[in-house]
Amino acid sequence: MHPLISLSFQLSVLPSFGFLFDIDGVLVRGRTPIPAARTAFQKLVNSQGQFLVPVVFVTNAGNCLRQKKADQLSHLLGVPISQDQVMMSHSPLRMFKRYHEKCVLVSGQGPLLDIAQDLGFCQPITIDTLREKRPLLDAVDHDRRPNVLSPSAVELPKIEAVVLFGEPVRWETSLQLIIDVLLTSGYPGNPYEQENYPHIPVLACNMDLMWVAEAQSPRFGHGTFMVCLENIYKKITGKDLKYEALMGKPSRLTYQYAEHLIRAQALQRSWEQPIQTLYAVGDNVMTDVYGANLYNRYLQESSRTGPTSLLQAKLSGAGGPAPLPQHHEISLSWENELAGAAAARCRSVLVCTGVYSPQPQVSLHRGDSPARAAFHGHRDFRFDPGLVEPDHVVPDVDAAVDLVFQLENFAPQ
Repeated sequence: MHPLISLSFQLSVLPSFGFLFDIDGVLVRGRTPIPAARTAFQKLVNSQGQFLVPVVFVTNAGNCLRQKKADQLSHLLGVPISQDQVMMSHSPLRMFKRYHEKCVLVSGQGPLLDIAQDLGFCQPITIDTLREKRPLLDAVDHDRRPNVLSPSAVELPKIEAVVLFGEPVRWETSLQLIIDVLLTSGYPGNPYEQENYPHIPVLACNMDLMWVAEAQSPRFGHGTFMVCLENIYKKITGKDLKYEALMGKPSRLTYQYAEHLIRAQALQRSWEQPIQTLYAVGDNVMTDVYGANLYNRYLQESSRTGPTSLLQAKLSGAGGPAPLPQHHEISLSWENELAGAAAARCRSVLVCTGVYSPQPQVSLHRGDSPARAAFHGHRDFRFDPGLVEPDHVVPDVDAAVDLVFQLENFAPQ
């Protein structure tokens, strides 16, 4: 047989894999596009702009709606992106129906009410609204202290949960008011209670300690804000702040949801070949690599023991103390969709255009590995050397796409 003919039989034209792309540090730095991004995505679409493989953008950002992020990506990459290809850190909150009818305090920035309502929350209240209704609570900034001398008489419903979407703008205000809500069982303005533990539920999205923008060094992320909140709560009460759920990378629930979106794309395009491998392309060892490797470990265990009910799964997934509560906020339809046929493996691909640098930035004690020198993961995730070693390290996202096409013998037509 002619060698070219033989080669054509070995190459695949239908995808049996999908991409999970991080955004910050992989496609952009702040508002500045990374040059390799547009080149990479020209290889992922045909002449009509249709994707040749399933692609989901999995970002820990949470300050906008999916459609806005899809529009930004379309402009950035020069290819049409739909909102169904975008997974924000808060996307899994759609499944937490138990809280959708409750009054919840939301923290972060951007169009918080629009985001919360799009996710299904009917009674969200922002930090700014709470501050307006309870003006005596925010007293750190002397210039913003109210002129009133008596507490506000405005009635507020009981706040039954706190949802942390992302880092806020005025940290001292958000930290103060969230602590007030937790220590008064949802009635901020009341005296702190001595016996209110465990506190009302806290659901947190995006655990990134740092992220990269245009600055030469990484910037504080929502994970840094959470470190502040956790330590203030413990300093005041002597007890650990507990999370009802942790979402965003590296949470296993995030990858299960992302795989669901990958499979939905394959079904929509009538690609009958099963999606066997997910390639998670990111720039952060503690979120992108850790999360992909953690999900790969879960997939390997599931293949040996059979599918695990999502309602019995731990959201943190890596030794974290907070199991998914035994309520039915996750409907059975979602459980069936997310716990269906899973991929065989998830591979981590680390790029060098963001948080990760091939050169160690800090001096290490003798015997320490670079990953062990400082664990930037969230408090509820234990350090595991096997979870912070990427399967592949490449210069940029364009090289990542080339590598995956080579590994998969993929020849798009």
